[in-house]
Amino acid sequence: MSTFGSAFRVTTYGESHCKSVGCIIDGVPPGLALSEADIQVQLTRRRPGQSKLTTPRNETDNVTIQSGCEMGYTLGTPICLTVPNQDHRPHDYSETDLYPRPSHADYTYMQKYGIKASSGGGRSSARETIGRVAAGAVAEKYLAEVHGVEIVAFVTGVGPIQVSEPALQQLLGSVTREIVDATAVRCPDELTAPLMHDEIVSCSEAKNSTGGVVTCVIRNAPAGLGEPCFDKLEARLAHAMMSIPATKGFEIGSGFAGTHMRGSEHNDAFEADGKGGLRTLSNHSGGVQGGISNGQTIYFR
Repeated sequence: MSTFGSAFRVTTYGESHCKSVGCIIDGVPPGLALSEADIQVQLTRRRPGQSKLTTPRNETDNVTIQSGCEMGYTLGTPICLTVPNQDHRPHDYSETDLYPRPSHADYTYMQKYGIKASSGGGRSSARETIGRVAAGAVAEKYLAEVHGVEIVAFVTGVGPIQVSEPALQQLLGSVTREIVDATAVRCPDELTAPLMHDEIVSCSEAKNSTGGVVTCVIRNAPAGLGEPCFDKLEARLAHAMMSIPATKGFEIGSGFAGTHMRGSEHNDAFEADGKGGLRTLSNHSGGVQGGISNGQTIYFR
């Protein structure tokens, strides 16, 4: 399916080299101040061709609000967002009809559907994420303005180069998007960012590529989000993250590293928060316990 969510429901559309890509958003409350500029800032951050470290495809990725807004405010009706594809060259991929690319969706799409888009990866292309980014910009604006929620994602690993755990823990409480965007590799750790840059350049010069790790931190999320069983908060987050093209792993809080710790070391003990509630002394759980947010910072990668 191409739809995700329930109360805030997003349907993305479009292929890699068709006329446009975008999304339809259902569930945005009426009266939210919203303009194309609010969305464009995130699409511009995502836009390809910004440095020699990224894909050379040249797209402006200008968004248009087609419906759901009037006079700068949401109506409470479905919002349609479109972004035209300008640098689309479907014939550049004609050889994939005979020779599927390794570790791409060419072969599996043919096996499942008996047909595939001639334009690059089709729905498996990273161009599909434009709809996600656009919808995310709308969701983030609402969460920030109404609930004070802060969301920042940043690169913490490129190949063998990784941000150290002490540096990561410090960043979780202080990192801002402005600091993230200060480097081409989107890594806010000043010691690690240059090493990541050199690793990517080295791979590029060898006509190769490398993997990476993105960490996301959510601050000021309230306690009580998520359900006890199949709709645990971390399960829903994993569902969303694992559906991003090329994603091969997900962990929250201490993640797999937690398996190397004793229970007495890993447990997040409680203390009074001075406001009539509780807070944890540590946050190995990543802000989620029993599938439900506990009011602490949520972080995953």
